[in-house]
Amino acid sequence: MTASGWNLADVFERIADRIPDALAQQQGTRSFTWREFDQRADGVAAALLDAGLTEQNKVAQYLFNAPEYLESVFGAFKAGMAVVNTNYRYAEDELVYLWDNADVVAVVFHGEFVETIEHIRARVPRVRLWLWVDDASGPCPDWATPYEAAATSNPGRTHGPWGRSGDHLLLLYTGGTTGMPKGVMWRQDDVFGALDTNNRRRMPPEQDLEAIGGRVDRAGPRGMPGAPLMHGTGLFNALSTLMVGGSITTVVGRHFDAAELLDTIEQQRINSISIVGDAFAKPLLAALDAEPHRWDVSSLRVIVSSGVMWSKESKAGLLRHNDRLIMVDSLGSSEAIGMATNTTTAATDTETAKFELSPTTRVVTDDGRDVTPGTGELGRVALRGYTPIGYYKDPDKSAATFQVIDGQRYSIPGDWAEVLADGTVKLLGRGSQCINTGGEKVYPEEVEECLKLHPDVADAAVVGVPDDRFGEAIHAVVEPQPGATVVTGALIDHVKARLARYKAPKAIHVVESLGRAVNGKLDYKAMKAIAMDRSSPSGV
Repeated sequence: MTASGWNLADVFERIADRIPDALAQQQGTRSFTWREFDQRADGVAAALLDAGLTEQNKVAQYLFNAPEYLESVFGAFKAGMAVVNTNYRYAEDELVYLWDNADVVAVVFHGEFVETIEHIRARVPRVRLWLWVDDASGPCPDWATPYEAAATSNPGRTHGPWGRSGDHLLLLYTGGTTGMPKGVMWRQDDVFGALDTNNRRRMPPEQDLEAIGGRVDRAGPRGMPGAPLMHGTGLFNALSTLMVGGSITTVVGRHFDAAELLDTIEQQRINSISIVGDAFAKPLLAALDAEPHRWDVSSLRVIVSSGVMWSKESKAGLLRHNDRLIMVDSLGSSEAIGMATNTTTAATDTETAKFELSPTTRVVTDDGRDVTPGTGELGRVALRGYTPIGYYKDPDKSAATFQVIDGQRYSIPGDWAEVLADGTVKLLGRGSQCINTGGEKVYPEEVEECLKLHPDVADAAVVGVPDDRFGEAIHAVVEPQPGATVVTGALIDHVKARLARYKAPKAIHVVESLGRAVNGKLDYKAMKAIAMDRSSPSGV
């Protein structure tokens, strides 16, 4: 394939040639230079090609945060493959759906997931290569290939016979607002262009590796994804840091721990972190307030949050511990990077939901008109330019989200907003019933159907209730079967056994009847009122 546009494998190889001895990745006692990052990705690429994968075959990362995540992404891009993020919280049926829908042919996975994969391997017959990442959880199964053997095979610079292209894809699967996950198709050229937008020294529209070499002449910033790399917030911020010759540090722990994150910031002199709103910011602030002299966080300059807005109070609190922080709320999604931003520093005092639109963003009504500032009219935020090309194998949803307005193609994920008189935007949220809990999107009907599978449940409604830490907490309002008694703990366990644990309700409220309308619809506003009325003042 003739190269067109920016390809991230070409970019990273050029950076590795330019600063081979600079740090690229580290986790705990493991560290890798850019030379090693490049060589290990070559080994992964060779393993994919040796397994018979062809151009744009899909490679899934079923991994916790670790160096192998970005290495295998780099390796897949070298070989001309597409990558597929995999939520490690998914239950078996969800994994089967995802890998089947994405046409996954290879999976890179941590050893901890061996048992889960063994349960479903027969249900995903397309997968021909399983790359096992040793995490000391047990031996490599006989149906898998040790990742480390591939990564250290030193095959030299590796390309697929079809070459590389800016049209090669990164698939970012998102729960979105319409039920089952859907794969957002990002061309690598568009990923590069969108992430490069905020760099002081921008690259030209067409790939120019000499320009990359001119921009990267020394080790870049040290970044750390507080959020999982399996989500866009973590992955896109990591790729952005690597694009300027920086390094990525991941913590060893597999569950968010504020003390470990702060320890790592201090020990590794981290310059930037990516988080998901107050679910991360509040525990960080609580730890700093409890032990104000324990950590030196003076190296930290930038905190970026995407997925959930974080509160003005959290930002003000963090500034007490480092008054040089730049804290950025990024309004974006899997379908749109950099729609708008809200930036807080010691010298500013901005409202949390008030955003500055990017030059390529507008707020439009359903009939394609621009919302007039100061009128109170509402519209959806739309982004043109570097946007995805659609949803994988879903033309109907693609047409609904990616629309042509005034002859230009826009991504309109569904964020409703009001344009204030000063031209800034007040974000109102998604227009659907989608629940955003700690950055994870949960579709109520999926949880409701799971609840109704329980023999004691006749009907169920799932709503999001405001939560101080996670933005929204999942609550269920449940109607029991006649004569049945709902045991709330058992019902929550029932959901956890069938869906990702974050989709399980934090609280269940039993009512005599949900009072569905004759057309079968629920009054979600009334259900939410019940949940909020019955919640304790301290939350859940």
